[in-house]
Amino acid sequence: MNTIEGFTRRRVSANGITLSLQEAGRGPALILLHGYPQNGLCWSRVAPAFTARFRVLIPDLRGYGASEAPADDPAHETYSKRMMARDIIGLMDALGLGRADVLGHDRGARVAYRLALDAPERLRRLGIIEILPTADYWAHWGPELALAAYHWTFLAQPAPLPERMIGADPVAYIDWTLQSWTRDKTLNVFPAEALATYRAQAREPARIAAMCADYRAGATIDRALDEADRAAGHKIAAPLHFLWSTHGFPARLGQPAALWRTWAEQVTDSRCESGHFAMEEVPEAVIGAFLPFFSA
Repeated sequence: MNTIEGFTRRRVSANGITLSLQEAGRGPALILLHGYPQNGLCWSRVAPAFTARFRVLIPDLRGYGASEAPADDPAHETYSKRMMARDIIGLMDALGLGRADVLGHDRGARVAYRLALDAPERLRRLGIIEILPTADYWAHWGPELALAAYHWTFLAQPAPLPERMIGADPVAYIDWTLQSWTRDKTLNVFPAEALATYRAQAREPARIAAMCADYRAGATIDRALDEADRAAGHKIAAPLHFLWSTHGFPARLGQPAALWRTWAEQVTDSRCESGHFAMEEVPEAVIGAFLPFFSA
């Protein structure tokens, strides 16, 4: 597995599994969490800008990149965002970190806000890129969102249907997914080294299964946990900054920042001219939004 320039990679035991971690910089801890169908290399154009002020930690989520990919369980708790958040807390414990800032994109952002709800004492500031809470997506499911985010229902189908279909031509599937979610419908925005790893992990049956399990959890336990928190009136206490893309999924719901304000006590937002993959499409916008936010 390649490593972002200036970073070192090592393996860390956390929450009963082994995570692959990239690390660089000095200062307060800043944890960057990637999404689907990527891994920690998606931060390669962004992360170096933070290392002068922060100790930047970039784990591959369980099932992705070079991290361990445990088998799923019938209730899909293994790939729930609660379990993945516990991975990040375990990583912090292993590194002797009491608190950290967390910035997440896509599935990693879902892990990040679940961590904020479950363990608020471990989080200082929270950055969210290009998602809305899982329960809100399901609640607002309609024809336009269903067609754009078809993978939410496809990947959540019972095993082994999506695994077998993706496995028939995994690179074509990953390329289609990545390309179709960019603003300009091109793979040219992805660094070659990172793109190679996105394709490589899709060739591994255990990782295809993990990605599907991630979305099965999203359709079941993750949604239920969100709904329980909302019913109980729980809110995210940490300051939250939300970056959304003009051509991304949240924008389809009209006023995406307004939804986050129902979930968190302090919300600021900004938008960028991008598709779903802002870190690779418009890295300067990500840096411009979050370097001042986390430096506050």
